[in-house]
Amino acid sequence: MATVAFIGLGNMGGPMAKNLVAAGHAVTVFDLMPQACAELKEVGAAVAPTTESAVEGAEYVITMLPAGKHVQSVYVGDDGNGLLSKLDNSVTVLDCSTIDAETARTVGIAAKEMGIGFMDSPVSGGVAAAAAGTLAFMCGGEAE
Repeated sequence: MATVAFIGLGNMGGPMAKNLVAAGHAVTVFDLMPQACAELKEVGAAVAPTTESAVEGAEYVITMLPAGKHVQSVYVGDDGNGLLSKLDNSVTVLDCSTIDAETARTVGIAAKEMGIGFMDSPVSGGVAAAAAGTLAFMCGGEAE
């Protein structure tokens, strides 16, 4: 099973992370809302106090955030010290947020420059499909 860091536990991210835990993956979560983290802890996820600590040792980093500005802030940061600067090139990053194409490209280019695999992976199906584990993923990124 995989070691996954999941950042963003809202209406979509929370159920997605729960499904990963239920499937047997080692999931570490982070969200700005303590209650969202507490719900994931109840089902077996580890809770990290920061995004940086959430990604320590992760094979995969998944984000489900509200808007492009949040995605860019988490991965690139205002000063270039976002999460991408904390990851080694063995990690695969999947951003499942529904964001603008320009931000997805910017984050993807930054990841590629650091040798990190990045997939722009927005989902379709809504909250019910997130809970049921039946989301459709539309993935864009390098073939490997």
